[in-house]
Amino acid sequence: MDATEFREAVEAEKRTQLDRLGSNKLLVALTDAELDAETVLRAAANSEFAATNTFEAWADDEADDDAREAFAAVADQERDHYERVLDSLSALDGFDADAFEPADGGPMHMYLRGQEDTLGRVGGGLVGRGLVSIRTHTQIIGFFVNEPDERRADLFRDLKTETGEEVDRGLDLLDSRCETDADWERARGAAEYTIQVAYDDYEDALTGLGIDPRPIC
Repeated sequence: MDATEFREAVEAEKRTQLDRLGSNKLLVALTDAELDAETVLRAAANSEFAATNTFEAWADDEADDDAREAFAAVADQERDHYERVLDSLSALDGFDADAFEPADGGPMHMYLRGQEDTLGRVGGGLVGRGLVSIRTHTQIIGFFVNEPDERRADLFRDLKTETGEEVDRGLDLLDSRCETDADWERARGAAEYTIQVAYDDYEDALTGLGIDPRPIC
């Protein structure tokens, strides 16, 4: 297996979950159906904050030099994402940035923070989480296009592009670190389970709102 085959295998195995995470119901789940600019931006800020903390923790204790460097770089980028989203929030009338306390964690990041091996972290954190995050950014872009608020849509277009680069960095790392089929399977298992945890959280949120997570045919 190589990096291209790895991504294709993960996306094929989790196609249903990724398709539903990429639907317009995602923001309903993330905001408890409060679809306004501030609530959407708060949800985005929370996500970037949680990612920053996950990758910072890995950068502190990762044994593999290249992976540690990648985690530190992604932590810096996610911190920058958080600050850019917070700046966008702060521009809203009536928003008090000093009083804002971002939420940390969530089921996906709790799972990721339990990963102690390099392949699990790269597969789950850089690839699996990245594939979920790309779909989140896509939905936020669509939300702001419909507002219409092209400036904020452009912000999330940039964040989506940079998140895609994180996925590519993870795939490159796997190409250099996976020496056996078992290595690829370890990374693939972590990536797929990360997506599943994110999907289960999405499904639970919608079910709690009385909404069927399945698409209407």
